[in-house]
Amino acid sequence: MLSLSAVSAGYGSFQVLFDVSLEVPRGEAVGVIGSNGAGKTTLMRVISGLIPLRAGTMTLEGLPLAGLPAHRIVEQGIAHVPEHRRLFPRLTVEENLRIGAFIPRARRRFAAQLDRVYALFPRLKERRQQPAGTLSGGEQQMCAIGRALMSDPKLLLLDEPSAGLAPLVVRQVFELIRRIRGEGLTVLIVEQNVQQVLDVVDRAYLLEVGAIRLAGTADELKGNRFIRQSYMGL
Repeated sequence: MLSLSAVSAGYGSFQVLFDVSLEVPRGEAVGVIGSNGAGKTTLMRVISGLIPLRAGTMTLEGLPLAGLPAHRIVEQGIAHVPEHRRLFPRLTVEENLRIGAFIPRARRRFAAQLDRVYALFPRLKERRQQPAGTLSGGEQQMCAIGRALMSDPKLLLLDEPSAGLAPLVVRQVFELIRRIRGEGLTVLIVEQNVQQVLDVVDRAYLLEVGAIRLAGTADELKGNRFIRQSYMGL
């Protein structure tokens, strides 16, 4: 579904990604793991059109994405849940969800998508008139994911979904990701929490200093000595 080939990108004169190639097949969950500063968030911003490519190609279902503005990327079927959620704290839960349905196709299906999100996250329905900034960390993550789902995406990008959350809430968030996967949605997750993410994805890539160092199935990376020693403390 999503294909990146030899992608390079950065900020001004500072290059962050170097010849990154990866594949996200339809119906799979794929992880990109690595330490803080490895370039994971930059990778997500490139895919969602917030940062332009410097080199390489990027396609969704064979159609080129390079050069498209962010709102057109959403129209193509990619929804991005950013690091630290980035909700509108003074707006209610439902108002935040409505913002996720801004593209014409999603506006036409607003009621059906809202019912879908509330079925996935019943707590959001209970809190629908509550300002998003007053939610707990886990509830805010639910709201951020729900907002992305309102566009009815083909591919969901999750940037560090466990960031800043207590261990119990982290487990709850990854359980939510399992539920989303159960609906057949294609997911790309970038995470520092290597053990947790390898338990929910099919395949993963290790990104170090802006380049792919390792790739394989989740089980292969779980058993890799370098991964276990460097990222899992085993």
